[in-house]
Amino acid sequence: MGNEHIIKSYDEELQRLDKTITRMGGLAESQLAAAIDAVMRRDSALAARVVEDDAEVDRLERDVDGHAVRMLALRQPMARDLREVLAALKIAADLERICDYAANVAKRAIALNVLPPVKPVFALPRMARFAQELIKDVLDAYVARDADKAMAAWVRDEELDEMYSGLFRELLTYMMEDPRNITPCTHLLFMAKNIERIGDHATNIAERVWFLVHGTPLEKVRPKSDVSSTAVVRPGEPA
Repeated sequence: MGNEHIIKSYDEELQRLDKTITRMGGLAESQLAAAIDAVMRRDSALAARVVEDDAEVDRLERDVDGHAVRMLALRQPMARDLREVLAALKIAADLERICDYAANVAKRAIALNVLPPVKPVFALPRMARFAQELIKDVLDAYVARDADKAMAAWVRDEELDEMYSGLFRELLTYMMEDPRNITPCTHLLFMAKNIERIGDHATNIAERVWFLVHGTPLEKVRPKSDVSSTAVVRPGEPA
């Protein structure tokens, strides 16, 4: 009876970790959606709420950290149980960073909203929707402990990199065409980079799920199609 009580108690503690991770994941998706909505609607009040709500995600990460440390100290889990706790710790950190990037987008939205609108802003929602899909897919994979689903999301991050590289070149072209575009396009560049980084953290989560399920690291090299660091756009050249 005592052992059954211990096992039930331990399972409940793992479920609490799962629920907190799921809550953080939902906030990550909604924060990104709200940040992009603030950009498209030029809604600085909404952007300010996104920045303010980031504190809730920080609180949840601290909750995961504290709970996981207690489990490691008191339960001394091994094998799969240890991987469960470590995965929760690392996934919580990735989700906290995702929400930080969403807050960064919102901060840039506040600055962008006082400037005249520029056409390339309409490319951001496509990137953001794709990043949201990646977040949802890796979290679904975590809940289901589905390594194959995690792997599928991991591979798709390359598409987000390609979107970012294309937008990067387009924004550079706009800046060269008219110096008045430099300030708004610079804000958009930072927003796009934040979304691209969100995709990187989603692939981190996919790798955590793979390790959780299989007990071995994902050996493949992560595909990257971000060529912005080597991109050269010359005046008169199409983006």
